[in-house]
Amino acid sequence: MFSVMPFGFLFIFVFVFGSVLSLSSLHWIGIWVGLEVNLMGFIPILVYRGITQETESGMKYFIIQALGSGMIMLGSLMCFNISFSWELTSLSESVFSMVPLLFGLMLKLGSFPFHFWLPSVMAGISWLGCMVLTTWQKVAPMFLLSSLLYGWIEKSLLVMGVFLAIAGFSSIVGGIGGLNQTQIRSLLAYSSIGHIGWMLFCCVCGDDVLKVYFMIYFVVSICVFLVLWFSELSFFSQSSFMFLEKSKMSQLYLVIMLLSLGGMPPLLGFVGKWLVMWLSCNGGFPLCIVMLLVGSLISLFYYLSLLFSIMLFSGCSLVFVGGYLSCFDFNGSFNVSGGSSSKVGEMTLLGEFGNLGVLVMSSFIIIMNLVGGIFIYLSLLLCDFI
Repeated sequence: MFSVMPFGFLFIFVFVFGSVLSLSSLHWIGIWVGLEVNLMGFIPILVYRGITQETESGMKYFIIQALGSGMIMLGSLMCFNISFSWELTSLSESVFSMVPLLFGLMLKLGSFPFHFWLPSVMAGISWLGCMVLTTWQKVAPMFLLSSLLYGWIEKSLLVMGVFLAIAGFSSIVGGIGGLNQTQIRSLLAYSSIGHIGWMLFCCVCGDDVLKVYFMIYFVVSICVFLVLWFSELSFFSQSSFMFLEKSKMSQLYLVIMLLSLGGMPPLLGFVGKWLVMWLSCNGGFPLCIVMLLVGSLISLFYYLSLLFSIMLFSGCSLVFVGGYLSCFDFNGSFNVSGGSSSKVGEMTLLGEFGNLGVLVMSSFIIIMNLVGGIFIYLSLLLCDFI
């Protein structure tokens, strides 16, 4: 779990402040400074445990983000050289400066074709780092990218076609890349790449649609990572004896979270995709929405494979808990073959306190996602409002 020392909350405040500074700046110097402050605050979150895998992932993340920041600075300098202004409104006059700016933001997001770093980074960091990387760290680059594309797409149909193709291929790569993954972190990384494709498509459709989709993705992703964080799962093979004494309920929570993330109706994750499909039909982008749906269906396949490994795994698994050889069956009961009964009682008591907090948290999570079924009936009114 994350350290409760004061420096931990300090770093959280630093990277949150960096994103807010980037989103509230009117010129590229302030945007660049905010992104750098965000990076300096997030790197310690990645490496706070001092594990070799975390250090390696933190170095990869630092190099990629530094490269993206360099491309953003290059684009802003090219824009200043042409228009003698750092303002965002002057970018439409400079086509050549837009290319490094857009590529830098897409590199920071992990979008296709700059997606190669995201699975390897997420495979080596903690669940807290994964949760922040796939949610909050996408806020500033995604909305900055949307503000860049706003107005520029209307002037060039070629740019619109290129970004629609990037969105479609990002969804397909996110679906195909997760098929052969056995580690849950890498699987959710490819899932994040697929959702980035939907968000890029939302940038073309409209800023309001992006806000709705991103808000839903933000909430559902936090729910998924909180469940996995409290269960400390890393591989499919560990999912059959999660949460031991409350395994059935915990498995149900995780299954609903994953189906909601995949966009299965009537859960909350379906509302965002249904809204995007409805607007794409009105906007006339049939080919791109087909690519997005194909990638989403492939992603749903490996969500269901994880579901089957959770719900249909039977038999008995031998694991070591606190130095004692224990046998966990599918129902969550266990038999200890060595050690004293007092030690087992202490372990059971600690597990009860931990499971109480998990039960309260998970109940809130499942209610939030099941409420999505109600919002489906209001989606048409939401579209009319937007």
